[in-house]
Amino acid sequence: ERQQKAEETELLKVELQMLETERVRLSLVEEKLVDVLQLLQQLRDLNISKRALGKILLSTLESCRDPQPGKAHLFEVLDTLYHELSACELLHSQPLEKAQRRQSLSNPLVISC
Repeated sequence: ERQQKAEETELLKVELQMLETERVRLSLVEEKLVDVLQLLQQLRDLNISKRALGKILLSTLESCRDPQPGKAHLFEVLDTLYHELSACELLHSQPLEKAQRRQSLSNPLVISC
């Protein structure tokens, strides 16, 4: 019976490790998603055209067509989309004062439960 309890304890430890790993992965995905949504909000406020936004999205999907081994595909797509959006010229051409004002605002994308 002790042997069985020890095996159960070991299985529970492994399961707990797996859950913690998944929690960390989901946390990283959530952070990246919030970053992407913030950039989309900024671009919307700057009146980016739907065509330009569509080109960014298609470019992202094209570059992430084949998942890289060892990297979560969802995170890879979000990360690539974040970099594509942050490279948008419209974000870099806005006046400095306007950019600073946006950064000082609280995060409108955070949802309290």
